[in-house]
Amino acid sequence: MTSADLVLPPTDQQTPTAALLQAPDAQALDMAIGDMHVLLEQHGYVVAVYPSSIAPAHERRLYSVRSVLESDRIALVKVDLPPLGVAVLVRQLRQLSICDFSPGVVASAARLLTHYIHAGALLHSVTRFDRIPVDLKTHAKSWVPGSQFVAVASPDPRLVKIGPKDGPPAGPEFGTHLVTAKGQSQSEWVKETLAPAWQVQAIQESALPSQSPAWWGTGKLVEFAAYLPDLSVLYQLVASVRRENCHWCGMELIGDLCGFCSSPLPATENRNNSAGVLSHEALVPPHS
Repeated sequence: MTSADLVLPPTDQQTPTAALLQAPDAQALDMAIGDMHVLLEQHGYVVAVYPSSIAPAHERRLYSVRSVLESDRIALVKVDLPPLGVAVLVRQLRQLSICDFSPGVVASAARLLTHYIHAGALLHSVTRFDRIPVDLKTHAKSWVPGSQFVAVASPDPRLVKIGPKDGPPAGPEFGTHLVTAKGQSQSEWVKETLAPAWQVQAIQESALPSQSPAWWGTGKLVEFAAYLPDLSVLYQLVASVRRENCHWCGMELIGDLCGFCSSPLPATENRNNSAGVLSHEALVPPHS
């Protein structure tokens, strides 16, 4: 993980913690390389999950470390979720890491699980919010004192103004838990209105990630994320998806993109060639 405040407490005694991959201004490159080498020696593989909003220099650092180590055992998984949603996803992957899934399946499961995380925020202003298209009328409404909006960034992006006669947007059609994080807002709307409407089974509070005000364009917010909390459900969800072997690096995967080398799965008509053409030995490249 690329930020300590994106590592949520485990929900049970079996869920492992996450390692922190620090930014260039916090750690020299040789130290970062050494830390990654230790992780590989201890665990065999590393799945590094980071938000798409990460600083470009930090992302370049991740790729530099992998390049210097010449390792095909490091997966760099960029996630397009708001900060609290990323934290929830990372915890789910930590839960799955103790199951009997291969590293490739755990890495590629990130894309699957994002579709089951309903991440959003209650905002008191959308004047600087650009993650979801905001029309001029909505911008104008945000200048009215006391205005509140609810933005859902995933899985179905939308932004609505809320008021006494306005209900919350549609939520997940399955049982979830909700984690919330308050910024400079005292509103209880998420707990008192959104959670009952979404039939949330439990609510947990967390500290607001440091990246959240920049992501949402305001510090006056309450961020939230509804998610599947049960490891058995997560396991069944991932296990139900057909597994393939990456035609390039040989890692196991689910979905249509390898979590380790980012190679897309070939079209169906190209996956039935003779073993001599698409064999694992023929297509695994040398370390680069």
